[in-house]
Amino acid sequence: MMQYVIIAALIALIYFLYFKPKPQKKEKTTESTKTTKADANDMIECATCGVYSELNDSILSNGKYYCSKECVEEGR
Repeated sequence: MMQYVIIAALIALIYFLYFKPKPQKKEKTTESTKTTKADANDMIECATCGVYSELNDSILSNGKYYCSKECVEEGR
């Protein structure tokens, strides 16, 4: 009888060590991680012509990004 208890304990041990799925870690999302700031080298599409340019090279006017002064004038 004791042999069956030992075998059952070994099977349970093997199951819990190798086959039982591990619990997934929950990501703690805060407001600061949800809104990420754009990097300077992120690509932005021009609101007028559709050309992509780097964020630090783009011109922001009226909440829209433009690739050049000419596109800003056309967009107004």
